[in-house]
Amino acid sequence: MSDKESPPVEEQVAAESVEEVSASETAAKAEPWKFSEIASSVRTAVSRALADRTNVVMVRVNDETLRYLDMLVEADICKSRSESAAFLIAEGVRAKTALYERIAEVTEQIAELRRQLREIVSDEVKPAGEQAAS
Repeated sequence: MSDKESPPVEEQVAAESVEEVSASETAAKAEPWKFSEIASSVRTAVSRALADRTNVVMVRVNDETLRYLDMLVEADICKSRSESAAFLIAEGVRAKTALYERIAEVTEQIAELRRQLREIVSDEVKPAGEQAAS
């Protein structure tokens, strides 16, 4: 094949890149409200998730989770892996609020049962003199 029959690979790739950029610019112009709406929504969610971050938690994650953390950093949605983790945790809790409310209820019941058990045990193990006085 001669150079006249087909352009060099670099030119083909460049032409394809220009076409892709042009297509995405056309889409952005056709529906600009969606892009700004999504960006605004993401900024609000990140701000909410990152507000009042005063507690430090060390956590190990698997490769898939790390890819998601890094994706948020690469997209400039979050500034660091720490921010990414805080954002994903906050969003996960927000998405499962009903579950966590139920967990809180059951945890309170467990705490009350433990308190009752400690009371029963402490009454049973009092020295003989204290039990007679009660």
